[in-house]
Amino acid sequence: MITRDYRLHDDWSTPAFAYPPIAHGTGPFAAPRFLETWAHHRANAGDVLLVETADAFLPLYRDDGTIRFLGEADLTDYHTPLGEAGAVEDLTRVFFSGAAAGTRIDLDSLPLEAAEPLHAGLSAAGVAVQRNEHEVAAVLELPPSFDAWLAAIGKKERHEVRRKRRRFEEGLGSPHLVRADGPDAVSEFARLHRAAAGEKGDFMTDDMEGFFAQLQKDAGAVVDLLTTHEGTPVAAAFGFEDEEGYYLYNSAYDPEVRNASPGIVMLASLIERAIERDRTVFDFLKGDETYKFRHGAEPRPLYRLTGKVDR
Repeated sequence: MITRDYRLHDDWSTPAFAYPPIAHGTGPFAAPRFLETWAHHRANAGDVLLVETADAFLPLYRDDGTIRFLGEADLTDYHTPLGEAGAVEDLTRVFFSGAAAGTRIDLDSLPLEAAEPLHAGLSAAGVAVQRNEHEVAAVLELPPSFDAWLAAIGKKERHEVRRKRRRFEEGLGSPHLVRADGPDAVSEFARLHRAAAGEKGDFMTDDMEGFFAQLQKDAGAVVDLLTTHEGTPVAAAFGFEDEEGYYLYNSAYDPEVRNASPGIVMLASLIERAIERDRTVFDFLKGDETYKFRHGAEPRPLYRLTGKVDR
């Protein structure tokens, strides 16, 4: 058991960020570069609560009387404590035992292996907490070859992928997937995103484009453009990549060429390249859109813990 000697601070250089995430396969979302970028753009700096011991770490913030993980649910696909599970449970118990009466708790986007020690620690702190599945991520385990992926998704979807690529080639020439660097890449992604109808297009405000640009500059995000044979971008993917896998954070395409299926052609190209680069996972991240599962992904449940300190 740990003591009450935890450290509460807002020092982004803390070595506690090097502790391993309890939940595996969470990509950039527990890393300091992502969380600090989010905090600078989306939160008040004074609300950051970094809570640590020698073997456990909780990257939290306080939002109008509610304690959450750093990173709002709409922009942060996974949340997880860092360190050893037992130590995280104890730190959660001790920290929330000292929370003021009336403090609300809302911890979202938790894979099961993260939700369990947090739930146990909150319960031990005397917090009446509810655990609900509130989202799913869609995770594709990559086979050793692109042909093996095509075989795995079944005859119908395999036919569709090939048919849509042929249609693209007939209308726009051979597709090329290009990793683009610098601010112009984010500007091109944002331009295509704004071309979408409704809420998707409205999402890409100037402020949101600035957030994405900062993710590329400081948090390791990458932009991939699908171009025509002549080099014209018709689709863009904004994601992250590590030694394990590729994480598709957002994407967009030019609605003027929707009949050429640039979105599916880009998706297949991204999967093909990830396999060629020996990645083992292609993570579509949050959302239960049908196309993700048609292309081989499996659901990964995400949980939300909510409660209120009442003592």
